[in-house]
Amino acid sequence: MKAWHLLPLALSAMLAFSSAIAAESHGTAAEAKAMLQRAVAELKIDRTKALNEFNAGQNGFRDRDLYVFCFNGGDGKLTAHPTLLGQDVRTLIDKGGAHFGQEMYIQAKEGAISELSYLFPRPGSSEPTLKESYYTRVGDQVCGVGFYK
Repeated sequence: MKAWHLLPLALSAMLAFSSAIAAESHGTAAEAKAMLQRAVAELKIDRTKALNEFNAGQNGFRDRDLYVFCFNGGDGKLTAHPTLLGQDVRTLIDKGGAHFGQEMYIQAKEGAISELSYLFPRPGSSEPTLKESYYTRVGDQVCGVGFYK
């Protein structure tokens, strides 16, 4: 068999390998939901310690492009976020005009995990990417974790 006959097979193997590597560099839906469930448990134990860990990305609360975000259910101010700490979540609007922060603020319910899709940049980027977030209310906080599609 000629070496050039193996080219399609080699290209196919390279594409499969690079897809596997790319998948490992981004969080999944299951990982986002699991991180949110851990975050809820931590908030219920010690709210202040949990918010500090979320902001510092400690104790497994920052993994690749997954992170916990929280905001105060009263005034809407972000209490945990890598870059928007202190901003009113109700003012956040994606590039498509969706008022995703306001929707989370209104829809979050204690004991129920909701889902919302919107455009938001990945950490370290300014280009909006489709993101789906799981979020819930825990006492006076609304917290979520999103993954990028």
